[in-house]
Amino acid sequence: MTPRATRRTVLLASGAAALAAGCGSDGGNGGNGGDGRDGGGGGGGTSSDTAGQELIPTADVPVGGGTVLPDEKIVVTQPQEGDFKAFSAICTHQNCVVADVADGTVNCACHGSRFRITDGSVEQGPATRPLPAEPITVEGNSIRRA
Repeated sequence: MTPRATRRTVLLASGAAALAAGCGSDGGNGGNGGDGRDGGGGGGGTSSDTAGQELIPTADVPVGGGTVLPDEKIVVTQPQEGDFKAFSAICTHQNCVVADVADGTVNCACHGSRFRITDGSVEQGPATRPLPAEPITVEGNSIRRA
């Protein structure tokens, strides 16, 4: 004879699943805190379909700052003249797309995390992990995916 599911076991199982789904975490694909700005999965990685794709002209990335490319989910920075870096634009705290670059940091408006434009490391939490680097190349006046 197979055991029957009682109302109590069904409620306990569904409650545990809801609790597990609702718990965010630092990193992973924990969601976006309910603000509608979820960037999807984690950052990092490009597909071979986009390799060589122009991301932005070098002139559009200010020295000592950067530019967020929300459609590509990449932020391109220029810490010093001619030194371009690229990072995932997905905050490692709750997967929001970062909002802007100002005063030497990449800033996430969702919960206030800030990342250094030089290496993507955390300057201010709640994020505890850096933004993953994205491979780029500079060809003439164009920044492209590597």
